[in-house]
Amino acid sequence: MKRVWIVGGGSIGSLLAAHLSRVTETWVLCRRPGHADALEANGLRVSGRADFLGRPRATADPAHLPPAELAIVATKATDVEAAAARLATLPPDAAVMTVQNGLGAEETLRAHGPWPLLSGVTFMSGTKHGDDHVEYVLDTPTWLGPWGGAPYELAQRVEALIVSSGLKAEALPDLRPAQWSKLIFNSVVNAVSALTDLPHDDHFSARERPTDLGHLVFDLIQEGKLVATAAGVTLREDPWEMNLIGSSRGSRHFPSMLEDVLAHRPTEVDFITGALVREAERVGVEAPLLTAVLRLVKAREDSYA
Repeated sequence: MKRVWIVGGGSIGSLLAAHLSRVTETWVLCRRPGHADALEANGLRVSGRADFLGRPRATADPAHLPPAELAIVATKATDVEAAAARLATLPPDAAVMTVQNGLGAEETLRAHGPWPLLSGVTFMSGTKHGDDHVEYVLDTPTWLGPWGGAPYELAQRVEALIVSSGLKAEALPDLRPAQWSKLIFNSVVNAVSALTDLPHDDHFSARERPTDLGHLVFDLIQEGKLVATAAGVTLREDPWEMNLIGSSRGSRHFPSMLEDVLAHRPTEVDFITGALVREAERVGVEAPLLTAVLRLVKAREDSYA
């Protein structure tokens, strides 16, 4: 692919943009003109697990984007609707790929255009230190697959492009098992972190004492797994094992919803935990713990005022 758009310049969008700029012409569609100006002037520095200066192009005006073969929407789930509205100049035969947490981004994009769609979930993470500097924290893979009838070969082409840039990726014929594994993991870990102000650390796996937080995390994940079974989804990874691995890294990773509540921003809880609660209702499974956590995070958002 000779040209790619990255829509959204957060930590994930920045990691993708910097890496892909090494192998193809890459444009970042920023929300703020000042962000675009910084990338144009300084490039995009990556530190941490990689160390280099990427050179993506950038603009805050969709009208200034040249035609591309692929657009990766890397905004938060709460911003997908606005991002989709900015894709009007993308050619109809270009591919669009989502990398949002939760469920529903693909349906939102489909309402805005006929593009072949790829659905993605990513486990890599980074920390933004400025408009032109992102730290590469977790070098874990992005899983992607076709959505709504898009060809699997398209997913394989995008996988090859991402891997050639130095990032990890794996194309799957059916993304749902991987998507649901992360959905359950995120629904629990993000929400519990947002409620406790704890980063994802060993508190999330501790179950030695009756009062340890790991008991609640385990029970929430079990509820999510019951929903997946009722929905006919066989999980690719066990979300509890994912939690054990993540909480034992010693890196004190701050989940995105914790960053949001600390900054008094709206969270993605409606698209993550909320999506899982809605699926529970749809398939007729009781999910009292997940419902309680969803309501508590929404109450924490209400507390900002």
